[in-house]
Amino acid sequence: MNAPVALDVDELVSLCYAQMKRAASRERRRWPQLSDPQTTELVSSAYLKLARSRQWRSTDDFMAAAAKAAREVLVDDARARTALKRGGRAQDVSLDEAAEPIADQLLADQQLLDIDQALAELEQLDQRLARLVECRFFAGYTETETAQILDLSDRTVRREWIKARAWLQQRLSVDEALGL
Repeated sequence: MNAPVALDVDELVSLCYAQMKRAASRERRRWPQLSDPQTTELVSSAYLKLARSRQWRSTDDFMAAAAKAAREVLVDDARARTALKRGGRAQDVSLDEAAEPIADQLLADQQLLDIDQALAELEQLDQRLARLVECRFFAGYTETETAQILDLSDRTVRREWIKARAWLQQRLSVDEALGL
């Protein structure tokens, strides 16, 4: 059997860019209250994180790393915005400007941070379920894409996604509105 060939990040991005962009776009539609990052910015930021590690064994390995990078980008942005809420880089705004969009944004940011924390706990219990949540929730991959990336059957992904969602919903005490 041949040893896996290491693939360069630039090659993989050119091969997988359209898939990454579709997944990021699906994720943005799920979280419309998040004003940042936009789809292209999310993909670009994930690319910058991926560029630190220059080689992967396969496109599936790369797409799994892209899901983790997307999670990190979304969570880092949410942390930065919640720091702003507590006075960091505060800006004067009128009450009209500060009304609903900012409140919705901050609520979404806090939910995203809560999900990330719960996912870190799930990772301690079951790494495969955590990778599945990264792929499905943070990167927006479909069941089929997730199955391919994690080298699982579609049926296993479906069954484990139900299990992961149930665990997260119980841990977070949230309703279906979060998109889990």
